[in-house]
Amino acid sequence: MPFDDSNSDMVAVNSELGDLLLRTSDNNNTSSIDCIDLVYPLTFFIYNSDQQQTGTQTVGNDGELLALLLSLDPGTYIALQFPINVVLQDGTVVEVNSNAELVTLISDCSSNGGGFPSDFETILTTGSWFVTYFFDDQDETGDFAGYEFTFNPDNTAQAVSTANSVDGTWSLTNSNTPDLNLFFGNNTPFDELDEDWDIIEATQDIIKLKHISGGDGSVDFLTYERTPNGGGGGNTSEFTDNLINSVWYVNLLEDDGNNETCHYVEYEFKFNANETVTAISTSNTVNGTWAVTNSSSGIDLILNFEITGSDDPFEDLNDDWDVTSFDAQIIKLIDISGGNGGTDYLNFGRNPYEDCNGGGNTTELANILMDGQWYVQSYIDDGDDETNDYNGYTLTFNSDGTVVAANNSNTINGTWSVVNSSNGLDVLLDFGTAMPFDEFNDDWDVVTYNNTRVELFDVSGGNGGTDYLTFQKL
Repeated sequence: MPFDDSNSDMVAVNSELGDLLLRTSDNNNTSSIDCIDLVYPLTFFIYNSDQQQTGTQTVGNDGELLALLLSLDPGTYIALQFPINVVLQDGTVVEVNSNAELVTLISDCSSNGGGFPSDFETILTTGSWFVTYFFDDQDETGDFAGYEFTFNPDNTAQAVSTANSVDGTWSLTNSNTPDLNLFFGNNTPFDELDEDWDIIEATQDIIKLKHISGGDGSVDFLTYERTPNGGGGGNTSEFTDNLINSVWYVNLLEDDGNNETCHYVEYEFKFNANETVTAISTSNTVNGTWAVTNSSSGIDLILNFEITGSDDPFEDLNDDWDVTSFDAQIIKLIDISGGNGGTDYLNFGRNPYEDCNGGGNTTELANILMDGQWYVQSYIDDGDDETNDYNGYTLTFNSDGTVVAANNSNTINGTWSVVNSSNGLDVLLDFGTAMPFDEFNDDWDVVTYNNTRVELFDVSGGNGGTDYLTFQKL
């Protein structure tokens, strides 16, 4: 519904609601709130200290919400566009229509001990469990396929398959919100489970756990359910409705580190409700099928196009793609090869990819970057998510070729330019030796851009790893 400027639901970023949203979205914060899930996308209205609206921002996941909250200056006000939906610990979806309702929900569930129910030991030790999701830097759920787990009242545990049996132990830390300590020995892959796990959610049917590394701060996730491969999942109907609405274009295909986007630049993709898909260019039509399923990692999009010959580029689209995020303008997919372990990336967008003939509109992109302030929405360095290193910084691109990254206590100066290359547009950044922005010193290939978002990537000339950098306008 439209936002009313007179609505009292406008709050300061460092207010009670702002702090609670920050704790809810920050999975690396040990005091984070895990007993509710926000249903995305969420839209925020942004106001200055004079309560004049300065912008609107839509976020599609916890990471984007965290980045938004950390990027805003003191004295800034935000307002959620209501109604929104939240998912409670028991799976109930609740519509929320005001800040007061949201604060009450978050505060109540937090004071009730988050995801730890009073009968957790009974839940754990009754019946059998199966690993339906295990993420440790990548999805490793398949390592535990076929194993049935039992946790006994005497604090022993077993993982049993038709060919093997592994003994272990379990215990709870002595606190109001205990951790579940698991130990299954030192043999792979069960040694990966040997951690003190935070209990996110526990019911008769599912136990969700997470562990935050004391070293690099990375987060691992472990889910047990009563039946094998029943976990994960997502709102497939919402994704399907978005997929079949109008046409899409391939904005990125990176296959084993090679950018192959330009193979599809002439094609317009139409996903039909009968689960057929057509890719149409001025000289060719390629037919295929699609399906959307739930998996242990969330929503999967399965593509199967008709191919002719061994060099047909559409063969590279035929896969079971994990959906990492989606909204009305972009669909982001990822696939980790079962062979060499390489990672492929596929993005569909609403506008054609324009940088395949060499060169591009350097003036347009430069003007976009100079128009307002930006923050680092995402930075993936050779597979490691280092976005948090840039929380709180805003970037200003100046017409004299200088760029300034600043937060409340630090200012870092650098240079920038937009140039043509054989692949399209490149953004050249140089911050010297100033950490952490020295990580950005490179000639970045432009994946896609619009007035509020610029997506870049760089393939290392050393180890061949790929880095991804996304700027989002405040």
